[in-house]
Amino acid sequence: MSEVIQIYILLLLLGGMVFFPAVVAPAIFSSLDIKTSGVVLRRLFPNYYLFIIVLALIAGFLGKLISVATAACIFIVVTTVLVRQILLPKINQWRDEELSGNLDSAKKFSLSHRLTVILNLLQMALIVYAIGSDLISI
Repeated sequence: MSEVIQIYILLLLLGGMVFFPAVVAPAIFSSLDIKTSGVVLRRLFPNYYLFIIVLALIAGFLGKLISVATAACIFIVVTTVLVRQILLPKINQWRDEELSGNLDSAKKFSLSHRLTVILNLLQMALIVYAIGSDLISI
């Protein structure tokens, strides 16, 4: 029974992970000027990452100790904590420096931002794979 709840939580997590970049971020960018958009997104991203961490932790505890879904949850928690606590402050710093004209920081910002997007897509793909493999085994 807890594996079924784990799947529902992973589906909720996946929905949130798709909703934020597909709906929330574009709405902010299309409604606000660049400076205000940046301020709003800086306030939202830590919460977005916390949402991912909390739901992945809950889902991880609900599954079998050895399962694809639990392994995916562990990977998601670890990588998201690293992004939220270590990389995100650096990204914000590099973005500020880029806006001040620092070309080296612009490259660092672009590369690190791309890394977070790729990691987020990988996490979403892992969730889909984990749900699929767990549904087969239930």
